[in-house]
Amino acid sequence: MDPPMTVGKQFQDDAKSAGSGSVELEKHSEVIGHTTDQDYDLQKLQVNERRALAKIDFRVVPVLCILYLLAFLDRVNIANAALFGLKEDLKLGGTEYNTALVIFFVPYVGLPRIIVASWPRDFSWVREDLTKKPLFPTHELLGLFESGMFPGCFYLLAMWYRREEAQKRYTFFFCSTTLAGAFGGLLASAIGKMDGIRGYRGWRWVFILEGLLTCVVSFVLFFLIADFPEQVKWLSAEEKRWVKRRLYDDVGNSQVDNSITFRSSLDVLKDYKVLVGGLMYFGLIVPAYGYAYFAPAIIQGLGYGPIRTQLLSVPPWAAAFGLAMCLATISDAVRHRFIFTIIPPAIGLAGFVILMKENHNIHLRYAAIFLAAAGTYAAMPIIVCWFNTNLAGHRRRAVATGWQVGFGNIGGIIAAYSFLAKDAPRYITGYSICIAFICLSMLSCGVYFLGLVWENRQRDRGQVRGVDLPPEEKEKMGDLNPDYRYLL
Repeated sequence: MDPPMTVGKQFQDDAKSAGSGSVELEKHSEVIGHTTDQDYDLQKLQVNERRALAKIDFRVVPVLCILYLLAFLDRVNIANAALFGLKEDLKLGGTEYNTALVIFFVPYVGLPRIIVASWPRDFSWVREDLTKKPLFPTHELLGLFESGMFPGCFYLLAMWYRREEAQKRYTFFFCSTTLAGAFGGLLASAIGKMDGIRGYRGWRWVFILEGLLTCVVSFVLFFLIADFPEQVKWLSAEEKRWVKRRLYDDVGNSQVDNSITFRSSLDVLKDYKVLVGGLMYFGLIVPAYGYAYFAPAIIQGLGYGPIRTQLLSVPPWAAAFGLAMCLATISDAVRHRFIFTIIPPAIGLAGFVILMKENHNIHLRYAAIFLAAAGTYAAMPIIVCWFNTNLAGHRRRAVATGWQVGFGNIGGIIAAYSFLAKDAPRYITGYSICIAFICLSMLSCGVYFLGLVWENRQRDRGQVRGVDLPPEEKEKMGDLNPDYRYLL
C-alpha cells in the first residue's frame, strides 16, 4: 500500500506560517500520533534497523510471554490439581468440576451481570454451594482479572511489528500456553510429592506455590511492560520515528488518535470479516481448552499413576511449541497465512479422530495426543495474528481484537462440559465435539480468505466505497481504506 503522505501536513503548514522552519516542525513531530515528511523517509533516519528491532524484541515480547505463561498456568493448573485429590476433598460430584471450569469464562465473554441477576432463581444451587465450594467464586475472580490481558497483549504487539514479521512474535507469545502446559506438568509432578506437608494435600500446594509465583512476578512485570512506541524511554527519538514510519507503510496511521464509543464499536462489528474472525478463533478454543483441561485425565486413562501422568503430559506441549514456531517462521518468510490456518488444524483433526476411534493401542493413543495438541495450538496464533494484523486503525483493531477473543472464549464453556466424568475413559462425546469445532474453524478460515481475495480485487478495480475521498479521509477508514490491501 502506498501511504498517503499527508499525516503531518497541518503541522508543516503551522510551522511555515510561524516562520520557525525546521525547529518548530521538529517540535510538532514529537506530538503523539503525528509525523512529518522527515519521518516518512527511512533512508534519512539514522537507525541501525537490525539493532532497533532486536531491542524491541528483547523489551516487548519476553515480558508479555512471561505474563501470559503465568496467567495460563494459573487457569489450567486446576487440571493438575484434580489428580491430587481436589475433587475428593471438595466433594465435587457429577458435573460440579466442569462448572468450576466454566465459571472462569463468564467474565471473559462479558456475562457477569446476567449470571449475577440469575443467581436468586436459576443459579441458586451455586449460591448455596459457595460457602462449601470456594473454588467457584475464586475461579470466577481469576477469569475476571485475566479477561482483558490476552486481547490487550495482542493489540500491543500489533503496535510494534509489521504484518510480514509479526507471525513469529505472535506465535512465540502465544506459545507461552504450550510452555505453561509443559512447565505446569513438570511443576505439578514435583509439587505433588509435597502431599501431606503441614497438613495440606498436594492439590492445595499446587495452587499456593503457583499462585504465589504469579503474584511476585506480576508485581515486577508491571514496571517492565512496554507502552506504545511513542511512550517508551528505551528508544531514541530517531528510533521512535523509525517504528512509526514502518507501521505507517504497512497499515497506515496506527496511533491512538480516535476515541472508541459504543456506536463506533457497533460499526466495527457490522463488518462480516470481523464476525468471521470470531468464528475462526472460536472453533479452535473448544479443542484447545478441551485438551488443556482434560489432557491429564485422558493420559491417566491410559493406565498411568498421577506423577507419571504429569510427566507424560509434558512432551505433547513441547511438540506443539516446535510445530507452531516452525510454521510461523515459514509463514513470515513466504508472507502468507491462509494455508497455515488449514494444515495444523488438519493435523489436530487427525489426532482427535484417532483418539475417538482407537481404544486398545496405548502407544497409538498417546501419539494421537501429540497430533491433537500440536495441531490445535500451532493453528491458533496464526489465526489470531492473521486477523489482528489485517486490521488497521486504533479503533477497528482494538474493537475487533476484543470481539475475537471475547466471543472465541465462549468455546471454553463448551469445552468444559465436553469431557464429563461419566464418559471416561473413552470420551467419545468430547472428541466428537472437538472434531466438529475444528471443522468449523477451517471452514471459517476459508470464508475469511475468500472474502479478503474478493475485497482486494474489488479495490484493484476501484469498485469500493471511498475511492474519491481525499487521503486524510481515507486514512480514517483503517483497513477499509480503498488503498489498503489485505495480507492473504
